[in-house]
Amino acid sequence: MASARSTQARRGDGLPAAMLLAPFALAFLLFFFLPALDTFYMSLTESSLTRTNAFIGIDNYVTLVQDPSFWAAVGNTFYFALLTVIPLTALGLLMALLVNRFTRASGWLQGAFFLPYVLPISVMTLIADWMLQPSSGVVNYVLGMQRAWFADLTWAMPMVAIGTIWWTVGFNMLMFLAGLRNIPAELYEAASLDGARGFTLFRTITWPALRPVVGMALVLQLIASMKIFGQTYIMTTGGPFNTTRVTLHYMYETAFTQSDAGYAAAIAVAFVAIVIALSLAQAGFVRWLARRDA
Repeated sequence: MASARSTQARRGDGLPAAMLLAPFALAFLLFFFLPALDTFYMSLTESSLTRTNAFIGIDNYVTLVQDPSFWAAVGNTFYFALLTVIPLTALGLLMALLVNRFTRASGWLQGAFFLPYVLPISVMTLIADWMLQPSSGVVNYVLGMQRAWFADLTWAMPMVAIGTIWWTVGFNMLMFLAGLRNIPAELYEAASLDGARGFTLFRTITWPALRPVVGMALVLQLIASMKIFGQTYIMTTGGPFNTTRVTLHYMYETAFTQSDAGYAAAIAVAFVAIVIALSLAQAGFVRWLARRDA
């Protein structure tokens, strides 16, 4: 009898949780899961933007594997991630340490570091384009040059990366600042009584406590960097000579310029698989490092 009552109580407790989860589950089903299934099915067809034609199986994927333009776009995406993931994580940590260190000016510093993150991408790209103008840009004026940065084969992607770092580093700063403020002050006080100062405190207390936050920041930043589209589309339109055309840009051109929705869907599915595999590998590596250092 008591067992039956406890089972009913557990069921009653689970009802509010189910009601709270229902809106999210419905939104996930309608706006993510079903569209993802539809995209996968479209990738197995020969489709345009307005109609779905014959089912062709994996022909789009066979073409994709042999498509040099796709692999060049994937390579450009990885290059952008290489230029941004680690710098964004390191700069976010450095900014959080500065905000946490200078307590009297922490509000001003936090606002200054986070302010670019609230800008729309169109505003950010206009600022970057103005600063990098060949004849009247601030950067060329300071360097005494007249370089067309976004038309340079070598510098186009690094300039997009620098603009992105300035724009988004505030998010990482907030994550690290939250992690820093969760470290008990008693640990620092005890270490100071033992004579620890400066970098020793960071190495023995701050860094071990922040390792989970660093791992999360790296994974989130990798996913965000792999999804780049707006910056390169607005700043460089994929040029010069497609050196900044990333995967999502190539998918967009395939769907809306060439009107080949089936092949664009195959690009989307393949790219999602690449991002998931890479993210899982990175997360596994971070967990392995954490276990090894524990």
